[in-house]
Amino acid sequence: MITPEHSDRAVCDPIGLIVDLVAAVERQLEPERIRTVVTSVAGGRAKSRRLASVLAERPGMLTDGRSPAPRAVADLLIALCEAGAQAVSPPCCAECGKRLRTIQRRGQDWYCSVCGPQPEPCAACGNTRRVSSRDRAARPRCAQCPDTDGRDPIAVIHALIAELDPHAERETIADVVRRSAPRPSYQQKLAWALESNPALLTGDGHLAPHRAILRLIDLLREAGVTGIVQPSCPGCRRVVRIDKPLDGQRVCRTCISHSRIEECSGCGARREPATRDDQGRPLCPNCLVNDPANLEQCVNCGRRKVVNTRTPDGPLCSSCPSLPTATCSICGEEKPCGTSRTTSRPWCPDCQRRSAPCSACGGVAAVIAGTLVQPLCVACTASEVWHACPTCSDPDYPHPGQCARCLINRRLNELLGPPSDALHPGLEALRNNIATAEHPITARRWLNKPSVSPVLSDLAAGRRALTHEALDELPDSPPLAHLRQVLVGVGALPERDEYMVRLERFLTGLLASQHNPEQRKVLHWYAIWHLVRRLRRRNNGRPLTPQQFISARQRTHAAVAFLNWLTAHDLTLATCRHADLDRWLTDDSATYRQTAGHFIRWARTNKLTTVHVPAIRWNGPTQPLDDEHRWNVARRLLHDDTLKPEDRLAGLLLLLYAQGAAAISRLTTEDVEAGAHEVRLHLGNAPIHLPEPVAALARAVAANRKGHATIGALTPSPWLFPGGQPGRPISTTQLTQRLNRLGIRPNQARSTALFQLATEIPAAILARTLGIHTDVAVAWQRLSAGDWANYAAEVSRRTTRS
Repeated sequence: MITPEHSDRAVCDPIGLIVDLVAAVERQLEPERIRTVVTSVAGGRAKSRRLASVLAERPGMLTDGRSPAPRAVADLLIALCEAGAQAVSPPCCAECGKRLRTIQRRGQDWYCSVCGPQPEPCAACGNTRRVSSRDRAARPRCAQCPDTDGRDPIAVIHALIAELDPHAERETIADVVRRSAPRPSYQQKLAWALESNPALLTGDGHLAPHRAILRLIDLLREAGVTGIVQPSCPGCRRVVRIDKPLDGQRVCRTCISHSRIEECSGCGARREPATRDDQGRPLCPNCLVNDPANLEQCVNCGRRKVVNTRTPDGPLCSSCPSLPTATCSICGEEKPCGTSRTTSRPWCPDCQRRSAPCSACGGVAAVIAGTLVQPLCVACTASEVWHACPTCSDPDYPHPGQCARCLINRRLNELLGPPSDALHPGLEALRNNIATAEHPITARRWLNKPSVSPVLSDLAAGRRALTHEALDELPDSPPLAHLRQVLVGVGALPERDEYMVRLERFLTGLLASQHNPEQRKVLHWYAIWHLVRRLRRRNNGRPLTPQQFISARQRTHAAVAFLNWLTAHDLTLATCRHADLDRWLTDDSATYRQTAGHFIRWARTNKLTTVHVPAIRWNGPTQPLDDEHRWNVARRLLHDDTLKPEDRLAGLLLLLYAQGAAAISRLTTEDVEAGAHEVRLHLGNAPIHLPEPVAALARAVAANRKGHATIGALTPSPWLFPGGQPGRPISTTQLTQRLNRLGIRPNQARSTALFQLATEIPAAILARTLGIHTDVAVAWQRLSAGDWANYAAEVSRRTTRS
């Protein structure tokens, strides 16, 4: 029976528990040698925990080698015996007791090669014997009745490929077949499959009964054999690797992942489970990584945290860089070392895991200080006296060496030079902002990024002008976009519409890549004079939103795809007819079929074509509406004080007031009117009075809002939900992810809220208070079967209570 102590160690230190259990039995092997063998067999954390739990529950398995037990136990016993263990028993056959060097399994039992295989009736002779092979119908065959037709499988496959490419050489085909299927029996199966369905080589590879056929197709294409078509995934239509079976077809890894989506029992997000808990409930990767049981001790700082990097010396958390090479204060060897939090001296990961009798008190404990000859435990180690920073003498900095502020100033001097009047005023403002940042460690890491430091050096030295145009010459990347926004935040650069600039840059490159002059002229007319001009008129000076940028880019891609399809079929917009349009709508190789309808309707309006694709009318939400789940989540957000106030407020605005993630992210502090007795929120033309406790949440968020931006952030931020970039609100994607972690699906929850509100409130009032268009409110009212045509008459007939 497993003890509570063993149960805790099986979770926190499974490798150490296995080593102790083996060392208690095996005296011939050193503990370090046992640890090496266990580490090589135990694998990941989940596997090592299961192995530790099984051995802790029945340690006698190490000496008798008896099953039932998991496969990992047998692998461990075999590895220990190969390493020279004498007391540890190898696995034993569950039926005859024979000691095994390799095992066969049936369930949790181990068997030898004689007892393991189960005899079956042969499909040819009918005798019950050991199965030697299977025929083309997957029926068992004994050794005396193999299913062979006397033909060479390589010759059969070569004949099939020669029909597609008469110039294919037999030696090339033979080499490809042997590489994809080394065993002759497997080559025979490939020949049978290709002979029964030759279309597997010309696009129907997703129907391959054997995965080696897909490998054969790849090798044939690499060898230059013509006529071979790489199959596409039947789920997503992408030409990618497809080797996962799903419903009788071969699909890609993404489609397999989508087919396995479940709701995480921890955070409620709908994702492919990474594992399952003790009750068999799914857990997503985020919950698995952040589970306290999966935290590991960092070899640098010694804290139990989420592993960010695995090095040969051990795991490192996200706060610790790679270990520098130094002389270990305990063993004296020159190797990668962390810094002891007790002595502030370097010690290597091997010494961090070392235990020995303390030279002072005699107790066996972890070695914290001293030497290998005279080790000291933590109780007998005198803590290091912290010294102040030698540069600025900051008494509040409890760490030897320069403080973080002095290190930042030194790094700023290296990049921007010493403070002087010759430095650009914008860069001087950036220097002051970084030097006085609230989190100096974060600011220092940002300065050390390879995508930031060279650009700042060039700007300070005058090798690059401090303008948007000069930064546009650099390769576009997220770090550069963040640096640009930091410079805007400190006033070094003027504000500009970044999404409009990105859209114009994208359209310029796309139009320049078009070789057909007529096609380039039509695209320029559609993209520049229709899409971009309409966006400018609609926004009226306001910057583009990410959704508008994505929509314009997709519509342009769709127009290019449709025009390319017409060119490939010797057609133009003028010669395209409805029969051609129907052929395009049913062509599997055509892309952007739904999005391209906007371009076709524009072309018809401008008399460039006679075909027409009707717009898809909205007929209501496509996802089911779950009002009970909506109210359950709303109650949790109203009363659960452990959640972040900004997450609670965003979720309640979506669940109660049908605000989308994009609208919530763009709320400002001016939209919240916090009076002495009431709080009003402006979502549309008419403000909404927020009830308690929603009003208290709005007050708290408006008073304590803070984004993740450390450098260049405006103080205070004008946004109600600040984002990661300075002066920007939280992105719609990030806000959606945070709502998903609360168990909220924004589209489904907003549809449910709108449906319910449309049954209770007239469309005009709904549009005015929620900030939605009147047509949208009317559509939801009709969908919900709400009838407010006689609303004014009903109000006039109401009698005032006396």
